[in-house]
Order: sequence, then structure tokens, then C-alpha cells
Amino acid sequence: QVQLVESGGGLVQAGGSLRLSCAASGRTLSVSDMGWFRQAPGKERECVSAISWSVGNTYFSESVKGRFTISRDNAKNAMYLQMNSLKPEETAVYGCAAASGGKYINWGQGTQVTVSS
Repeated sequence: QVQLVESGGGLVQAGGSLRLSCAASGRTLSVSDMGWFRQAPGKERECVSAISWSVGNTYFSESVKGRFTISRDNAKNAMYLQMNSLKPEETAVYGCAAASGGKYINWGQGTQVTVSS
């Protein structure tokens, strides 16, 4: 099991920035990838960004490319999501997840991000 705790959410005006953090503990040696997901009310959960834990390859959804940056600190077992130029429609609960063997199996509680217009 990998335990995940997110932080850094909050209220920001449209066009503003937030930096989310995800702290991992437990069986972190089993982690192959980590990702950031978001879910808005009435919408399906979507993966906005992901990073391979060993190599650092990254993925971004088309909607956030060029505005979001993902990074990791293996020594601290932490992952970050820098979000710039935020839009009101990106208001959602953002959460991190850890994958083992390419399958996401551990999830954090999530942190609320609210973007006001």
C-alpha cells in the first residue's frame, strides 16, 4: 500500500496559479507512475498529468498542455503540479494517484481547487 496526501489547493482567480503537492509514504518502491486527476461536479474523473517515477517521462492532457507542469522528487517521495493560467471550468477536486505495474491502485483524498471568474 502507498499512502498519498495532497496539499496546495484553494481559491484562485482566473488566470492565476496554484501548486499542488502530493506526498507519498508506505511501499513507494512499488510505484511505477504517479498521476494527477481531477473531477468536477457531474463530470467524469480525468487524468490531467502523469509522470513515470523512475525515468520521469510525462503526460499532459490536451486541455492543460503548456499551462501545467508536473515534477517529482524521488528523494522526498513527492510529486508536484504547477498550474498556471487557471480557468473557471477547471474548478474541481484534484487528487494524486500511484500506479504499480502501470495500473493506478492507490489514491489520495483530493484537494479542492476553485477558480473564480
